[in-house]
Amino acid sequence: MWQNGQNVNGTLGDDLKKPRSSNDSHHADETRPVGIRTAAVHAGTPANGLTGASAPDIVMSTTFVIDPSVAFSADEINDETPFVYTRWGNPTIRQLESKLATLESAEDCIAFGSGVAAISALFLTMLKAGDHMVMSDVTYAAASEFANQKLPALGISVTRVDTSDPEKIRAAIQPNTRLVYLETPVNPLLRLTDVEAAVSIAHEAGVLVSVDSTFATPIGLRPIELGADYVIQSLTKYICGHGDAIGGALLGRSEDLKRLRTMAIHTGGIISPFNAWLIMRGITTLPIRMAAHQETALAIAEHLEEHPKITRVMYPGLPSHPQHDLAKRQMENFSGMLTFQTKDNLRAAQLLSDGLEIIHYAVSLGHNRSLVCYLSTDDLLRSSFHLTAEQEQSYRAFAGEGVFRFSVGLEDAADLIADLDNVLALL
Repeated sequence: MWQNGQNVNGTLGDDLKKPRSSNDSHHADETRPVGIRTAAVHAGTPANGLTGASAPDIVMSTTFVIDPSVAFSADEINDETPFVYTRWGNPTIRQLESKLATLESAEDCIAFGSGVAAISALFLTMLKAGDHMVMSDVTYAAASEFANQKLPALGISVTRVDTSDPEKIRAAIQPNTRLVYLETPVNPLLRLTDVEAAVSIAHEAGVLVSVDSTFATPIGLRPIELGADYVIQSLTKYICGHGDAIGGALLGRSEDLKRLRTMAIHTGGIISPFNAWLIMRGITTLPIRMAAHQETALAIAEHLEEHPKITRVMYPGLPSHPQHDLAKRQMENFSGMLTFQTKDNLRAAQLLSDGLEIIHYAVSLGHNRSLVCYLSTDDLLRSSFHLTAEQEQSYRAFAGEGVFRFSVGLEDAADLIADLDNVLALL
């Protein structure tokens, strides 16, 4: 039997506790946390207690048979409330949430229909008229545009800062600051933020911290272990990993997420059970995929760094990355995202679009297929990032006139390099 909080037959996610890094040594204690690869496969998805099915089921029902005593209000939902209506909760979605919470070392998780739904729910729940938020000056475009266009209309002020400098976070915090919103690595610059330092500064001022960790995934970075209050994941990207389902997640302490779950129910930004099932299936191979993404991305980054037609490569795993030491200290996996620039970016963009045979010229990232697209600095500064002159100068120091954002997939490195070289030879 299912209840909203858990499978009353027991969830393996509870038994797994916090997953260990794959580098951790073996412990004989039977109560030890399992490795993260084991957690990715088993957390939250025990065998079905009724049928014995090993793989998770897809529960597509929109409604559930209930007792008349069950309150029909989202405001009265608690851990004992049975499943009532899929907008409130669903067994398949709850399994996904349990698995994600285990991987992120979080107490609880709320799954959403998209990453943007998770971000907007966080903003609309945590901030009200008169409040202030400190936000990374470079962050996911949709989050940036929401902060630029929607929050001021609600009486919420936002200060954008380069969060790679912790002291700029400290200087931006005001008496009415309620949230520090970080992203690391940032999209698309791959600039990093020292999460532990940022959290220390924010918490000293009594301010909560959220981290968009989509590029890193819980395989590369677990912000809650570094003190963050909330973690955001676009499940569409690496977590799903196959480019066939959209979703988002917000993770944190159970008590803190109660208001956020109510917001998710009231605004209706919930995930389809089928998408939840697809994403949950993708998670089982996440640790293995991220190892392959990193291995191939590093090989390509090293190749491009020596290529005569390439003027710059940015990848946290390269010693040439200006924050490589922080990356080594903070990240367990450098992910599969890199950026590069050429001597003639606009011509190169057209050549790549026309000539690539394996790599797809397309937006999005984190898929099993490699994806590349050109992001013009002028376009992003005009549409998404409202920066000061100093911040724009800092952005251009990383990005110049623009960057090619390359999401390295799971293909053979030699084939991806050959595909790039064939096109770059025409430049």
